[in-house]
Amino acid sequence: MSRSCVASTRTSCWSTTRGGATTGLHALDPFFHFDQELPMRIISKTCLKSSLPLSSLAAIMMLPAAVAAQSVRSDQGADITPLCGTKPTIVAMTDGYGGNTWRRIAEAELKQEASKCKNITKIIYANANGDQQKSNSDINSMVAQGANVLLAFTDFGDAMLPALRKAQQAGVTVVPYFSKIAGTPGKDYTANIYQDQIQVGQIWADWIGTTVKKGNVVMLGGTAGATSSQRFMDGFSSQLKKYPEIKLLSDQYIVTNWNPTDGQKAVAGLIAKYGKIDAIASDYGVTTLAAVKAFEQAGLPIPAQATIASNNELNCKYLDAKKAGKAWPYVSVDGTTSIVRFALRRAMSEYQGIKSSEPLGVLPFVYVDSAKGVDPKCDPAAPPDADLASPLPQAELNALFRK
Repeated sequence: MSRSCVASTRTSCWSTTRGGATTGLHALDPFFHFDQELPMRIISKTCLKSSLPLSSLAAIMMLPAAVAAQSVRSDQGADITPLCGTKPTIVAMTDGYGGNTWRRIAEAELKQEASKCKNITKIIYANANGDQQKSNSDINSMVAQGANVLLAFTDFGDAMLPALRKAQQAGVTVVPYFSKIAGTPGKDYTANIYQDQIQVGQIWADWIGTTVKKGNVVMLGGTAGATSSQRFMDGFSSQLKKYPEIKLLSDQYIVTNWNPTDGQKAVAGLIAKYGKIDAIASDYGVTTLAAVKAFEQAGLPIPAQATIASNNELNCKYLDAKKAGKAWPYVSVDGTTSIVRFALRRAMSEYQGIKSSEPLGVLPFVYVDSAKGVDPKCDPAAPPDADLASPLPQAELNALFRK
């Protein structure tokens, strides 16, 4: 393979941010499984048109279509300092459901990222506590307080568009983040930073297909009609078609309301209905933990678990089970608290008028993989819902947990 094909992220078959090194086709997993030791690869038309061997081209074409879209791993973000500019900036961050440890870590990551720009003079934070009307009111209040940049977690999806549009029309740089929402960039908001949920679903499917290989599977989602859960399900169900010996028991995700009590009840119902379940995918570590507890309560072996945003309680439980020789197959993609950093970088680049080539799509990295012997962190002194995959230094996390 010629070096011209690995020159840059815009013209290469794939590129890496790990020490500038490139990785050959032999290192490509056929299902684009992200490993902590593997770099980001981006497929391009330029390389596909080159004189690669047919076998190499075939290997590339086996990757999910989502790979062709521009996404970047959450632990491989850009440096914000070239985007800081010089204009004094007030940053506002609004949460729809704040207060839990995950949200507090995300807020701390925002503050750490913002500290690299000396011209960010103030950060305003608001938590709507699950009240959509309060969320809209918070956005209006932040605009009135002089926010130049608004980062809005997409808790309420498209219902947030009128308030976001109003802020955009008031001259604020508006960046909704976490899930894709409708609307038009430049009209309803400035840019939308999103978690690549389709590809995460594909990663789960490929891991189950190559690790479990055959059996019955289900996917646990959040609330009924949740856009993010549906996107995870779309990626998951479509990719499972590659594995004819894996049977998806329901073509709809199972509603858990992202609540441990509801999640455990839902899984108990699945056990009663289907009896044999060999793998469970879930779009939240809390509901994965609920599934584990449901199988324990039923006195049944715990099936394989594929999830995102694992937490301290789940990971400590897994490591305890592993020590006792009772571990279940387990994979988790994490680093989700860092998406807010991508939102701030995009917002600063837009507000300061400095071009950024960082993709809008963000892909969590594989944090736990029992098939590859990759174990998670466990801190008995940390809160049960702590996300220890955060890049924040341990001392800062400990200080945060003590608050």
